[in-house]
Amino acid sequence: MPEPLSPEAFRLRTGVSRETLARLQIYAELLTRWQRRINLVGNSTLPDLWRRHMLDSAQLLPLIPKEAKVLVDLGSGAGFPGLVLAILGVPEVHLIESDARKAAFLREVSRETSAGATVHATRIEAASAPRADVVTARALAPLRTLFEFAARFADERTVLLFPKGQDVGRELTETPRETKMQIDAVPSISDDSGTILRITGLMRV
Repeated sequence: MPEPLSPEAFRLRTGVSRETLARLQIYAELLTRWQRRINLVGNSTLPDLWRRHMLDSAQLLPLIPKEAKVLVDLGSGAGFPGLVLAILGVPEVHLIESDARKAAFLREVSRETSAGATVHATRIEAASAPRADVVTARALAPLRTLFEFAARFADERTVLLFPKGQDVGRELTETPRETKMQIDAVPSISDDSGTILRITGLMRV
């Protein structure tokens, strides 16, 4: 088990500015405070929050096209990865979270960190977010369900970024045959057993 990642070690790994790190530290402090009232993340992950959540989210940034402007994060929960990516500079981030208490948390973090994210406190099926250049989802659902959710906001130009665990191979084999796409599997830098799926050209044939 690696030593917990410190905020400074996170900064060195990602190259973020000290100003950005300070905003992420506000996020971490709010998360720790709210966690006492509502279950935002697994309690066992809090001692290594900067690796398990901050780095796990931040590692998606280099996989986002530089020209991308609109990102839709499905089932945002505590804001990973969408809210971290908003703080890191993605221009327009939409966070979709149906739990009212979690949505309230997301709004407070966005306000306190000046992230500027838009929070949609509704089910994914009812959300009215715009067409996305990038769609993200973390620990939300199997791939075949994620494709159905993402289709509401994506077209074949949209980049889908889905962090996955050790069952990624099984999920890929369960993808409907009529689904066409290009998949790049990128090893996670925050979890040795993790993989980030970068999917482009998603379409039904």
